[in-house]
Order: sequence, then C-alpha cells, then structure tokens
Amino acid sequence: MTKEERIKKRYNAEKRFKLYGITSVVLAILFVVFLIHVIFSKGSSAFQKTTINVELNFTLDSLYLDPNPSKDDLENVEYYDLAIESLLKVYQVNGLKEEKALINLFSPDYEYEVRDFLIKNPEFINKKTILKLTASDDIDQLHKGNYPRHLPEDRRRINDFQLMMYDKLVEQNKIDKIFNNYLFQKGDSRNPELAGIGGALVGSFFTIIITLLLSFPIAIFASIYLEEFAPKNRVTDFIEININNLAAVPSIVFGLLGLGILLSTFDLPRSTPLVAGITLALMTLPRIIIPCRASLKAVPPSIREGALAVGASKVQSVMHHVVPLAIPGTLSGTIIGLAQALGETAPLILIGMVAFVVDIPSIPTDPSASLPVQVYLWSEQAERGFVEKTSATIMILLSFLITLNFIAVYLRQKFERKW
Repeated sequence: MTKEERIKKRYNAEKRFKLYGITSVVLAILFVVFLIHVIFSKGSSAFQKTTINVELNFTLDSLYLDPNPSKDDLENVEYYDLAIESLLKVYQVNGLKEEKALINLFSPDYEYEVRDFLIKNPEFINKKTILKLTASDDIDQLHKGNYPRHLPEDRRRINDFQLMMYDKLVEQNKIDKIFNNYLFQKGDSRNPELAGIGGALVGSFFTIIITLLLSFPIAIFASIYLEEFAPKNRVTDFIEININNLAAVPSIVFGLLGLGILLSTFDLPRSTPLVAGITLALMTLPRIIIPCRASLKAVPPSIREGALAVGASKVQSVMHHVVPLAIPGTLSGTIIGLAQALGETAPLILIGMVAFVVDIPSIPTDPSASLPVQVYLWSEQAERGFVEKTSATIMILLSFLITLNFIAVYLRQKFERKW
C-alpha cells in the first residue's frame, strides 16, 4: 500500500468517525423531541378542565338562613338540595333514571363547589348567578376529544342518553373549558377530574429544603476538612474511596437505609417529607462532596501561600480565600445533586410515600407524596383522565429539573475563575 493510499484510508476513517458522531447526536435529539412531543401532546390538555354552566339562586329560604348570615352559618348550611335542584334544571329529564344520568355528567364535588363559591362570594345571597361546575371525567375527556364515542353503548361508560344531553348542552353553549385550578390546588383523588398535584408539589418542596439544609453544610465542611486539613494516610484514603463508592450506590439502597433506621429504629413518622429529606440528604452527600473537593483542589496553591505569607492562619487562608473561590463549582454541583434528588422515586416508595394522601401538607411531618411518586401512582390508574394528569406532572417535573440544571450551568459560567 502506497503512502497516498494510507493517507486516503486514514482520512476516510476520520470521515466515518465524524459521520458516526453526527448520526448519534441526531438520533439522540430525535428521541428527545419524540419523547417531549408525546408527553406534551398527552399532558397539555390537563391544564384545562371541562365545566357545565348551572344557574343557581341563593335565596335565604332555600338555604334556611337568617338575614345577614355569618361565615360559620354559610359553612354549616346543607347545600345538597340546592345543588341537586339546580342541576336538574340544566336539561329537561323524566324519571329517576334520566335524573341520575344527568347528575352523573357532573363531578361528585358539585355540592362543595357550590358551598365554596357562596362562602367566597356572600354578596350573591338572594341573587341568581351562573356557576361553572366541574364535569365528570368521562365528559371532560369527551369534550377534549379523548373519548371514543363511536364505540357501542355497552362498551362505553357514557350511555347514548348522556351523549345526547352533552350534544344539546354544547349547542346551548353550556359547556366550556377553563383553566384547571384543581391541578395545583388539590391533592390526590379517586376521581381524575378532581385530582391535583398540590400535595405532591408541597411535599417535594419540603423534601428538597430538608435535603439542602442537611446535605449542603455537612458536605461543605467534610470537603474542606478532607481537602485542606486531613492528613494523607490510610484512613483518609479509605474515606475517599468510600465517598466515591457511595456516589455510585443505587438510590433504592438508601431507601432501605431509611426504612431500616429512620422508620424502624428511630420511629420517625412514615410517609413524610422529613424522612424523605433525610434519606435523600444521605444520598446527595457524596454527590456534593466530590465536586466541592474538585473545586477546592482547582484553586491554585499560590492563593494559599500568599495568604499565609501576609500572616493569615491556615483556617483564615482557607475560609477567607480558598473557599470563596471554590463556591461557584460547589454550588453547581449542589444544584445538580438536588435536581437528581428531586427526581428520585425508589427510596421514597420504600419509606411509604406511595400512600393515598388527599390533604396538602402544612408541615414536614405531615403525610405527603412527591412529584415522581405521584407520576408512579397515576401511571397505574386505568381512567383516561389520569393519563393526561400523569403527562402533565411529568411536564412540570421536567421543567423544574431543566430550570435547576440551567441555573447550575449559569452559575458555573458566570462565577467560575479560570487559572
């Protein structure tokens, strides 16, 4: 083989390698775009809910109220009769069977929606108003185009009479789509149209705050000691090896640790952000220590030597000069570690955060769910409404993760010093 042939062969190999790299990047981008398209196409409709316009007349006689009722009086009123009477006026029906079919067009929360509206708007007493009541999950999916109405009646949860009522209400402009405030204001529910991620959002917030408060200071001080003060011997070598090994331990092992120690030994409350935060803090510690030590090591020795030369002590040279210069890299590593903790599911399942929790937690010791666990719970539900809720929750979780990673990249590029 001549020299020219060898050069040509080498150039061809380089071109093939470049082509392989470009192909891999393009395929990766296509898969990501496809994934995002599927999630957004299924989950975007969850940010809206279907409502049915109902005329309500809040007379004092129908509510059995005295003039000028207080808030407590309004809270203690029985709204069921008023709600049922108003629902049955939406469409002309005959007989108990048709009345039940009409009532089933609405979510089971119609009585509480009427109550909450009047408590917030007491000026409507003795007045008529049009209230948008939440439709049932089947009507909601039908109005969004996700319900197969062409199927035979015996294979549908909506019968032909309900379909006829729905079509008539659409013609009369009594069915609307509005922003789904339930998605962010409510906790979990057996009814998809009433389920929300409010409890999971608050639970994830408490969990991440506890994880940050526990892992960040411990990781910072451990990194400073190991990198700046600890003697180099077998003990510190053993500690360093184990820190690197802990960063690669599967997260479910930390869930077993939380189950066996935090719940069984210390008897901490189950299914709470407190236990979740402690468990994730243990998992996040090595993921903060490693980038923090790398940032400390990247600071030039001349910084330390210059501080010592002007009379600073060892502690002063480290805390006043070295640590501030290492903070940008440390913060970016911390944010990435917290982003990974935010998306963890396995350890939270083991400590019991898969419980069905309706109420939104007010303190870290209240039972709660988290965003990834909520995705896991809803993905197992058969109702169509939970499919869009699952995709919407994934969209929100991805937005948080992308934001955290963007902040980490921004901090590293803006404040990082190059030596």
